[in-house]
Amino acid sequence: MEKSTRREEILQILEQNSRLTAADIAAMIGAEEAEVAEQIAEMEKDKTICGYRTVINWEKTSDERVTAQIGVKIAPVRGEGFDRIAARLSRFEEVDSVYLMSGSSYDLILTIGGKSMKDIAHFVYDKIAPMETVVSTSTYFVLRKYKDHGQVFDEGRETDERIPGIS
Repeated sequence: MEKSTRREEILQILEQNSRLTAADIAAMIGAEEAEVAEQIAEMEKDKTICGYRTVINWEKTSDERVTAQIGVKIAPVRGEGFDRIAARLSRFEEVDSVYLMSGSSYDLILTIGGKSMKDIAHFVYDKIAPMETVVSTSTYFVLRKYKDHGQVFDEGRETDERIPGIS
């Protein structure tokens, strides 16, 4: 099998369950364990695989957390576009993800986490808004996660909880 096809297979399997061992994956795709382990090590080294993450439904814990998505309108810097500001925003511990967008009134979308809405508000007006190239921001608080990183939360909750007769 072609090396790139094998890599894609391994990546798809790891994306679904990063706890599988090289031996597990080798058995699934009909390859040698050593070959799979070598491919995984190679992809970790070249940053194709950037890390491994556990998806947690924080609503099932007593830990209070708030997630927000922040739209950021940028005045791009000549010769740098959005890269410099995106890299700067990426360095903040509170920032989980930074995406360059198209088809939106915002250039960047950030996903951030905090202990409260107030923490997130402070982050926006203390750290993001004062940046020289930031034109405007818009914050959207996540009220409930139904699916995150491909993982569906509370699959059994498909019952209609509205009061009968009221639409």
